[in-house]
Amino acid sequence: MIQQAGNSQTLTVALVTVGVDRDLTDRIVQAASQLPWSLTHENFDEYLSATRRAAISQETKSADEVFVVVDFDRDPRNAIESAGYLHQLFFGKIFVAALSGRNDPDLLLAAMRAGCNEFLRKPLDPRQLADALSRQERYWSATTGRTRSTGHIISFFGAKGGVGTTTIAVNLAYFLVTQHSKRVLLIDNHAEFGHVCLYLGLDGARYHFDELIRNVNRLDSALLRGFIARHSSGLEVLASPESHDPSRTADPDALERTLEFLRGEYDYVILDCQTSLEEASLAVMDRSDQIYLVATPDIGSIRDLSRYIDGLSRNESTSSRLHVIINRYSSHGAIAIEQIEKAIRVPVEVRLCNAYFECLRAINVGEPVSPDKKSEYGSQFSRWTSILTGADEVNPAQPARKGLFSWGRKGAE
Repeated sequence: MIQQAGNSQTLTVALVTVGVDRDLTDRIVQAASQLPWSLTHENFDEYLSATRRAAISQETKSADEVFVVVDFDRDPRNAIESAGYLHQLFFGKIFVAALSGRNDPDLLLAAMRAGCNEFLRKPLDPRQLADALSRQERYWSATTGRTRSTGHIISFFGAKGGVGTTTIAVNLAYFLVTQHSKRVLLIDNHAEFGHVCLYLGLDGARYHFDELIRNVNRLDSALLRGFIARHSSGLEVLASPESHDPSRTADPDALERTLEFLRGEYDYVILDCQTSLEEASLAVMDRSDQIYLVATPDIGSIRDLSRYIDGLSRNESTSSRLHVIINRYSSHGAIAIEQIEKAIRVPVEVRLCNAYFECLRAINVGEPVSPDKKSEYGSQFSRWTSILTGADEVNPAQPARKGLFSWGRKGAE
């Protein structure tokens, strides 16, 4: 291992070479030593993976950033595993360059999917290596020390289909953007055929959230931009797939890492989710600051709501972030709030009025409910977003459990 001395303000970078021969390793180290980094180098002759781990030095672990070069020629399969393993190990502070003399598009694609940011050709051109190092030095210098925002993640789950979960998620996101100028990402977290883009009048079919999750190993702000659909209001959207694929499943770990990255990019990340207690849904809940279960005041919806709450209440961390929304509440024929609370054994914190036809008109024209339109439903979302953003006098970090979000007169139409 070598170390280049530097002052306390110098960026500490660990250069890691994997499967690279000694001559190339020396040339890579020499090129990296020309940059204004406090540099450490660690070489691994053998490929690494979750099952072929090696002792990684404390200097490498504690470095500000990690620059990795993996030789793909000796064993491409193991090289791909090494790149993916190191990307997970140093997620958020790693750059991976694949080194190969092969002109193989499939290998290039596999390397990029494993998290490689750059493809260096053999015989190694010193200028190509210097350019790759310089570009990354400029990027790290520009971003080091920048405070990364810690946005709120809010997830919505319907007790059953048709309770208005998507409508609520869309309108909450829209009001946060239009009334509070927040940077908001709305995610359609359905396995297929979600309605978020439809409700916003957007064509979001090109890329979708599931595909972004599968690319988490190379996820950065530039890649994210290619997946986003943008509404005229400024609201940004990740669509759901618009094709059927029974093999499509989300890896829970990749899903959690994707959400943590997105948290740093936005003030609010709002997810419209399928209700289930499967691993992917639990991963979303684990990363959410607030979890909303949506039901309507009818016997079928309340029964399902009660069962979901029972399943989630076993996890104390999840239950402390769980909130109940009763949507389309009306005094005519609806189960009373007191009866609902008795059945589910938790308080109802959000009671939205019955604005079925207002919402239906908005859906059919592909626009959310307008904050400018004077309606009780719109006023409820205005107050809700004021509470979330701190514009309301109520402290959103410590909401009263009983009735804080129960807007409107009791029994409002």
